[in-house]
Amino acid sequence: MLDREEAIKQINTLGTQREPFFFFTDFLGDKTWLKPITEIAKEDIDFVFHSKESKREKRSFKFEKFPLSKEAFAIPYQYVVDQINYGNSYLVNLTFKTPIKTDLSLKEIYEHSHAKYKVRFADQFVVFSPETFVKIKDGFIYSYPMKGTIDASANNAEAVLLNDAKEIAEHVTIVDLIRNDLSQIASKVEVTKFRFVSRLNTNDKNLLQVSSEIKGELPQNYASHLGELFFKLLPAGSISGAPKEQTIKIIKEAETQNRDFYTGVCGYFDGKNFDSGVIIRFIEKEGKNMYYRSGGGITSFSDEAKEYQEIIDKIYVPIY
Repeated sequence: MLDREEAIKQINTLGTQREPFFFFTDFLGDKTWLKPITEIAKEDIDFVFHSKESKREKRSFKFEKFPLSKEAFAIPYQYVVDQINYGNSYLVNLTFKTPIKTDLSLKEIYEHSHAKYKVRFADQFVVFSPETFVKIKDGFIYSYPMKGTIDASANNAEAVLLNDAKEIAEHVTIVDLIRNDLSQIASKVEVTKFRFVSRLNTNDKNLLQVSSEIKGELPQNYASHLGELFFKLLPAGSISGAPKEQTIKIIKEAETQNRDFYTGVCGYFDGKNFDSGVIIRFIEKEGKNMYYRSGGGITSFSDEAKEYQEIIDKIYVPIY
């Protein structure tokens, strides 16, 4: 693993040489795994971005989740709400670690799942994320913050989601944060699409989620400074909150588990363009036990029962 300084240096070098590489970081960007694509075959890792639908035969599998109790959820939730009411944050992404049981291995979950960004790292974790962090194409950088979730089977689900005051406040806050983040490294930053709905199919239920598109223009020599530019954006705003620095302190107090690579970022540079995803929808293995990480954004508009249900709804595998 590389520390932040060494990761920036190596990404700058590979960007200058236009050499394709893959990497992933932890939540705060303090720890990075990085390899040129030519060396990936030597490692116990799989990744694919924007894959086509799997042609594998659908298989039955067991999947059980054992979420924390409402009472246990209430303690960190109330702490976060208090911090928001004190004026220390507008939005806090609060996450939890949930034991699960399945007869699938991490490799089988990776192979059979459908997702925009898939990563398997040895027998340690698997990711099947629907969320883009940033993309770079032809000198322009794009970000797609995803905030707002509802069960697709709910009555009039899309209209309810798009008109929910809490979801609107959460989404606007994150769009503003990401726009400011991109303005650190790009010019002519603008919101090009605002609050569009996408559908996620899962083994448990189908979800609707809301995203926006933000675009900026990078300097011509961006590839030679790709590491510096990228790490200025970490951690991802959609899974931290705003204002970012103070909110990270609140997260550290509220969450009893170190996030490690959960809510970090995975990225691929093809020698010309760059793509990256937020490491959410995450299963990790500790010994013989598996755990699922999930969370949601808390604002002053939040309802405790709905937030509790959201962390449960997000515990799924996209195998269907």
